[in-house]
Amino acid sequence: MDFIELYNLNGLLIGLATFLIIGIFHPLVIKGEYHLGLKSIWLFLLLGIICTILSILIKELTLSILLGVVAFSSYWSILEVYHQKKRVEKGWFPKKEKNVNIK
Repeated sequence: MDFIELYNLNGLLIGLATFLIIGIFHPLVIKGEYHLGLKSIWLFLLLGIICTILSILIKELTLSILLGVVAFSSYWSILEVYHQKKRVEKGWFPKKEKNVNIK
């Protein structure tokens, strides 16, 4: 951390991490909707609440900011799950087929 503070790189570090966090949430929304459907919103809500609480409790500024980014990315993902459901209905993404045992 001394190197980052010495060269005033906190803003770039937070920017890069935010970019990566948002990029990670995109496939999480797709996989969550595919495997769990709308039930995945509860996981995003739980993650958002946990990260919000941790962001408030943690004193280290950079980590607190990044937890806030994860929290609000989780909250935004709740809306995106609904949008993903519509994209699946339009045929833009594959729909999970139910296992049917035919005898």
